[in-house]
Amino acid sequence: MENIMAGVELFQKGGFIMYVLLLCSLFVVATGIERWQYFHRMDAGRAFAEAFAEMAGHADWDGALRLAKEAEGALPALLTEAAGRGHGVHAYLEIQSGLVLSRLRARLYYLSVIVTMAPLLGLLGTISGMISAFSVFNVQTSQASAITGGVGEALVATAFGLCVAILALVVHAYFTQRVDRILTDMEECCSLVESHTDDFAGENA
Repeated sequence: MENIMAGVELFQKGGFIMYVLLLCSLFVVATGIERWQYFHRMDAGRAFAEAFAEMAGHADWDGALRLAKEAEGALPALLTEAAGRGHGVHAYLEIQSGLVLSRLRARLYYLSVIVTMAPLLGLLGTISGMISAFSVFNVQTSQASAITGGVGEALVATAFGLCVAILALVVHAYFTQRVDRILTDMEECCSLVESHTDDFAGENA
C-alpha cells in the first residue's frame, strides 16, 4: 500500500502532462485489445493460406473452395465470394482486398502518432518542471536542495512518456507485422484465383 501511495504521489508531482500521458497509455491499451479481438476474427491464419495455395497448385479447386467455405476470416470469405462471380473477379478482388486491409489498419496510425508524441509530451513536462524548480532562486534561500528535488520530480514526466512510447511502439509493430503477413497471404491466394478464374468459379457453379 505504501508503494502505491508513493507511486501516486510521484505521478501527481509530474504535473498536468502526466494525465495526458495516462490517457495516451489507456488509449494504447484499449486499441491493442480492440485490434487483437478484430484480428482474431478476421485473420484466417497462415495455415489456411498455405493449404489453399497447395490445393490450388494441384488444381484441386473443389477442395480449395470447400476449404474457403469452411474457414473463418476475411480472406476465406473474399475467396468464396469471388468463386460466385463469373466475370470481373480481378476488379472485385482488388477492391474488396483494399477494403479489408483498410479495416485491418484502422487505428494503427494513431499508435504511430503516440510513439512520436509521448516522448515530446514527457519532455515538455520535464522542461515545465525544471522551470518551476529553478524559479526557487527568487523565493527561497535553500536553492540547492529545492532545485535537486524539483529536477528529479520533473524527470518523471520524461520517463513516463518514454514508457508510453515504447508500449505504443510494441503494439504498433505487432499489428503492422500481422497486416503485412495477411497482405502476403491475400496476394498469394488472390493471384492463384485470378490466374485460374474459370476453374475456380466453375467449382461453385
